[in-house]
Amino acid sequence: MREDQSYDLSRFKATYFEECAELLAAAEETLARLQAGDGEAEDLNAVFRCVHSIKGGAGAFAFEALVRFAHAFETAMDALRSGQVLLTPPTAELLVRGTDLLGDFVRAAQEETALPSDHGADIRARLLALVEGSSPAAGPTPVAPSPPPPAAVEAAVATDWSIRLVPAPGLLRTGNDPQLLFRELATLGELTVRAETSRLPDLAALTASDAYLSWEARLTTCRTRADIEAVFEFVAGDSAEVTLLPLSPVLAEPPPADGEEDPGWGLFAPLTPAPGSAAGEEGEGWGLFAPLAGGGGSATAPAADLLRPAAPHNSNSSGGSGIHTTSIRVDLDRVDRLVNMVGELVITQAMLGQQAAGFSVESHPELIQGLQELSHHTRELQESVMAIRAQPVKALFSRAPRLVRDLAEKLGKQVRLVMSGEATEVDKTVIEQLSDPLTHLIRNALDHGIERPEERLAEGKPMEGTLHLSAEHRSGRIVIQIADDGHGIDRKRVFDKAVERGLIDRATSLSDEQIDQLIFLPGFSTASRVSDVSGRGVGMDVVRKNIQDVGGRVVVQNTPGHGTRFILSLPLTLAVMDGMLVSVGGQRYVLPLTNIVESFRPTPQQVRTLVNIGDVLTLRGDYIRLVRLHELFGITGAITQATRGLAVVVETDGGDRVGLLVDELLGQQQVVIKSLDSNYRRVEGISAATILGDGRVALILDVGALRAMGERQALPGLTGEGASGAVTE
Repeated sequence: MREDQSYDLSRFKATYFEECAELLAAAEETLARLQAGDGEAEDLNAVFRCVHSIKGGAGAFAFEALVRFAHAFETAMDALRSGQVLLTPPTAELLVRGTDLLGDFVRAAQEETALPSDHGADIRARLLALVEGSSPAAGPTPVAPSPPPPAAVEAAVATDWSIRLVPAPGLLRTGNDPQLLFRELATLGELTVRAETSRLPDLAALTASDAYLSWEARLTTCRTRADIEAVFEFVAGDSAEVTLLPLSPVLAEPPPADGEEDPGWGLFAPLTPAPGSAAGEEGEGWGLFAPLAGGGGSATAPAADLLRPAAPHNSNSSGGSGIHTTSIRVDLDRVDRLVNMVGELVITQAMLGQQAAGFSVESHPELIQGLQELSHHTRELQESVMAIRAQPVKALFSRAPRLVRDLAEKLGKQVRLVMSGEATEVDKTVIEQLSDPLTHLIRNALDHGIERPEERLAEGKPMEGTLHLSAEHRSGRIVIQIADDGHGIDRKRVFDKAVERGLIDRATSLSDEQIDQLIFLPGFSTASRVSDVSGRGVGMDVVRKNIQDVGGRVVVQNTPGHGTRFILSLPLTLAVMDGMLVSVGGQRYVLPLTNIVESFRPTPQQVRTLVNIGDVLTLRGDYIRLVRLHELFGITGAITQATRGLAVVVETDGGDRVGLLVDELLGQQQVVIKSLDSNYRRVEGISAATILGDGRVALILDVGALRAMGERQALPGLTGEGASGAVTE
């Protein structure tokens, strides 16, 4: 029994630390808005809730150091959101540093390690000093959120809410405090709270750490139910019973002048006796919202009716309910197993379809119809499962503002970060693999790309450089771009450094694009000295490897004097894709359907051979490189004459088009992606593998790599990764 309890506790801790990671990321993103001057009053409340939630869970697991620091942080945030302390730029910077330290304490608790006793003591003292009135060093004019216009307030509709909080005995031991909950609730509107003492035991039986009081509140607010529920989101359930009931809505009106009677509820006037009780006696139950004297004959429902246990929530009803959620947390391993099972189901469905290929609709109508329905349902299931793993890249981009701000300050540069497409969704595994590459590319742009302010002024540029981070869906893939307006890649210096480090031979002839690709070679660096930012020759090769590991490619677009653009092209998912099955000799390959533009049988007039380029196709006035797959992969028995085979025109992520010579098209089908690296080894020109309906393995072609291989095939002197710069586009 003891082991089961320990196991359950470890599971709860794992969930808590996952929530901490999300809360810390949200707090950092919100503080970045406040630092930039784009914040609102609600942002302070949001940061407070993040810190409060982290503190509450830490108290439940007895993480004392974390609770101690989080309490100081929470106290400071409470003073800021209540207006006792104004938010200045130095204070905002203090909050950012506080968030960093809060993350340190969370990680220490997760790793079960002890931080030094004085870790974060200076920041904690400064946070507490805010509340005591000794704010950090003076700064510019305080940043205060502007109030809503009067017209908006007068036109709003306010609702009276009855709120009942019945804490569990151990509420206080989890780090939660009803006083802080009601203080936050008071920021939503007019609030009055009453304590109910019927659960208090005799003094001899009282335990100081237990919660005995219950609470009843009445709130008049224009905010939504969800806003009120958010206040109690961490305590509702095991820590406390929360009941929330709406009363009759009224129009929000200006407060009455002195001497006038409040025409509304007249909040919390002296209570009248409850029905059935003698005058002067306190009625049974709560009796807080009894009809008010002088209320014009209007009456509320009896208190017992107002505060009865709420029925289960129904989205079609406006009745009250306890706090509820619309999502659940599931271990990623379980989702991965589900994805794998869906993949196997797709393979089985393909096998059944192939077995039934010899049957006609006339002879087996029900079988054919059933297989068609199975195919339809399998695709819907696959798309639904993929949607579970899909996440917006905002989770990845949210780290960029802090990274850019810190690096720019360290390097003495002025940089403005522009982000777009944060809502673009991609598989969670892809996002996890992108963390390191994105960090390296941002560091590279700031250290090697964007110039110092004085250098930019001398070149006729604004003092402030611009770094643009964007994401978009394109041709069934996700494309992430990191662009800067710096001085670009110095190709002569890159070439000389590559020769100096022995990465290439000086006699090698490379195009501009191939020189740009040299920066991805292991050990390459143009930095004159090693610093904590760059110079050790690691980073860009990690970028390429991590992106290749998830079936992606990286392209460099360099304009000397004007900037550099790195384009990362990655698959939306690592599980299932639509492909076109093609045959070359006795081999079968899969082409990603999103890359295919068209296919045709070339005529003799459409096939040409150009010097230093090789075979090309003329298509509507354009020249397209012809890549013969049988020559690249050494396949015998394939069609060698272009006029007898088929040319499949495919488009790379950079927008270039290539013609691939194949024997024939075998048909379109959905295929399950199997990693070739983890099951065999990396093969140039191949991105992954799949299992066909007959059980045979087919390789999935990498269109971008095939284009680069075709170029090297036409220029035999450029062979090997050193000569080509390991071109992955």
